[in-house]
Amino acid sequence: MGLTFTWYGHATIGLETGGYHLLVDPFFSGNPAATAKPNEVRADFILVSHGHGDHVGDTEMIAKRTGALVISNFEISSWLGRKGLKTHGQHLGGGYRYPFGYLKLTFAIHGSALPDGSYGGNPAGFLLTTNAGEKVYLAQDTGLFGDMKLIGDEGIDLAALPIGDNFTMGPDDALRAVELLRPKHVIPIHYNTFELIQQDAHAWAKRVEKATSAKVHVLKPGESFSL
Repeated sequence: MGLTFTWYGHATIGLETGGYHLLVDPFFSGNPAATAKPNEVRADFILVSHGHGDHVGDTEMIAKRTGALVISNFEISSWLGRKGLKTHGQHLGGGYRYPFGYLKLTFAIHGSALPDGSYGGNPAGFLLTTNAGEKVYLAQDTGLFGDMKLIGDEGIDLAALPIGDNFTMGPDDALRAVELLRPKHVIPIHYNTFELIQQDAHAWAKRVEKATSAKVHVLKPGESFSL
């Protein structure tokens, strides 16, 4: 059936695979780039990469409306569980087979304090192997790290990488990340939401396609790409 990736702006992603709807880091309220509202999106599962408010976002509201299972690290899962949400906690390097496929939490270089100041555990990225065998790596908020090469050894079909700089990788390090990951397709995320992370994604795409074999897809918020 293939996989459809929708970028809602910032690091908010929708994935549709095998009839399941996954929502990643659902930051809609207060997101100036968002083209959808939290009461409009579908979610069977919600993935939260770390505890910052622009990533936890509208998780509680959407999960209570949809009944979605929230997947995150153990600390964030426990914090959300105390709010009455259904959660499944994992940790870095650990994977679990869900109805939509096998999901592994990957290393990420970032922070993870929760909106109320609680300890949010370790930040993470996501490596998804769908039931159809597609490999999708969602780096979310991270700096460059050498073990991206090991993630690339999995054979990545699609990677979503931050390019905004200041809080995450900037364009130069994101290009180096593509070189390490060797994905077939790349989508830039976490840029242009605020003035501090303004970037020219089309210029970055040209650099990537000149230096690597990856195909870059620059999406506008609300647009989708299908494998």
